[in-house]
Amino acid sequence: MMSYPLTLPHLLERAGRYFANSEIVSRLPDRSLHRTSYGDFYRRARALAMALTQAGLKRGDRVATLMWNHYAHLEAYFGVPVAGGVVHTLNLRLHPDEIAYIVNDAQDRFLIVDDVLLPLFELFKDRVTFHPNAPNTGASGTPPTLERIFVVPLTGKPIPPGYESYEELLKSAGAPANEAPGGNETSAAKASGAEFCYPELDENEPAAMCYTSGTTGRPPGVVYSHRSIVLHAFSILLPDSMGASQRDTVMPVVPMFHVLSWGIPHALAMVGSKLVFPGPHLDAESLLDLIEREQVTFAAGVPTLWLALLQLLERDGGKHKFAPGLQLLVGGSAAPEAMIRGFDRLGIEVVHAWGMTELSPVGTISRLRAHMRDLPEDERYAVRSTQGTALPFVDLRVVGDGAKEVCCDGKTMGELQARGPFVTGRYHNRAHDPEKFTADGWLRTGDVATINADGYIKICDRTKDLIKSGGEWISSVDLENAIMGHPAVAEAAVIAVPHPKWDERPLACIVLKQGATASAEEIERFIADKFAKWWLPDRYMFMDAIPRTSTGKFLKRALRQRVASEATTASGKEG
Repeated sequence: MMSYPLTLPHLLERAGRYFANSEIVSRLPDRSLHRTSYGDFYRRARALAMALTQAGLKRGDRVATLMWNHYAHLEAYFGVPVAGGVVHTLNLRLHPDEIAYIVNDAQDRFLIVDDVLLPLFELFKDRVTFHPNAPNTGASGTPPTLERIFVVPLTGKPIPPGYESYEELLKSAGAPANEAPGGNETSAAKASGAEFCYPELDENEPAAMCYTSGTTGRPPGVVYSHRSIVLHAFSILLPDSMGASQRDTVMPVVPMFHVLSWGIPHALAMVGSKLVFPGPHLDAESLLDLIEREQVTFAAGVPTLWLALLQLLERDGGKHKFAPGLQLLVGGSAAPEAMIRGFDRLGIEVVHAWGMTELSPVGTISRLRAHMRDLPEDERYAVRSTQGTALPFVDLRVVGDGAKEVCCDGKTMGELQARGPFVTGRYHNRAHDPEKFTADGWLRTGDVATINADGYIKICDRTKDLIKSGGEWISSVDLENAIMGHPAVAEAAVIAVPHPKWDERPLACIVLKQGATASAEEIERFIADKFAKWWLPDRYMFMDAIPRTSTGKFLKRALRQRVASEATTASGKEG
């Protein structure tokens, strides 16, 4: 067989050749819609590749992005790596000090930033230099500084002094500037990047990088190769995975600035689905408007987004008209069974998934097997509430005490470990870490899980979030999902609090739905028959909101700090 590299130029060429008329819709900061096509995306991505090469980009140079989900970010996803560079997405929800550290650790050479995010860049730009432990020059022999900053003019306002226009950069390689933020490309764009020749890329060369979030120390970077991105795209496109096709309209709500938007942009370039980007507007009303207006058939995001959407739909009384067969891919944290049931009542299917930055990122997807269709309703929901089975090329194992794999009984808990061609083998700028990787080369995910006879993985908790009471483990995730099944509860997070006798005990932090009421006693009665008595929380704390991480997960560290700082002697049930 031919030796044919699995690289991103093939996906870009395929998008331009076969799907030039497929639409790409982006919601801009002023809420207007920018409409373009895969054909224009193809030409502008090639123009970006040519312009960066002319600017001195060398193989392996990092190009950072500080952008929302929209057409220009998609151009960077492909234009940077097809030129031999590495696109490095910066998580705009992190603290400026954290972003500065990440830029320095990655040794980013160029930056592409939305004009609306320039105030954020201004907060950390004076702290951006190459990491002090790195050589005196950058990856390509350049001075140790972030050299050039290109601004995407989403608002149409003039580019401030000291910055360069992203549109002018593309124009230098033959692409016309987008004069109006809501306008379309002209036919003159057909010439953009026409003279660009792809470098001969090795499939194992780096193409992209992301830094993890929510860690206890400095976030480590994960570098993705061309090969890993292409194989991951193949895996999530399978019918029993995400299953998108050219006939779909897909809205990735999951940020492009984190975990490569779950690999969705790369996968859709392979099949040409219509793309809908929500931009900075991630509230339930805005997402609902786009889903209905553009007749989205598949959307992807974290449970907190879809919980808010479900509550809005339940208040609206079913007046909206969605595309037949609308599916919501849910990941980032466990999807409550009550949420899955709630969307089913509206004719919308929730598909549960699990992954990590280190897995490119999707590792499992939960779909019912053929023999499960005739199971009782409760058993079907129990399966759909698991994180599912491994994607092709992903090996998973659950390891218990003594580094031995646990039995596949769906009950015995252990640490979930992974390996595969799109699972990272080490972190950027870091030596082998035995706390993150086993001696035989498996990634230690930090998730505690069970696995059943059919291979379905159920994430019970993060290692750091498990509650150990009297020597026995309690899953905070199981308690949270049960509490969120109460009709008055909007959100719930369960944390461990110190206990003089039992070591730790669970405390439930609860946000009620707007206008709803419920007491601690009512919540406990609702969940009491689902758990052993010693699993039930000692306290129920009602609050207005639960703090979240930069990616929308519950920030339990902040909850633990809040509870620890409260000078209270209260004990027992609180309501």
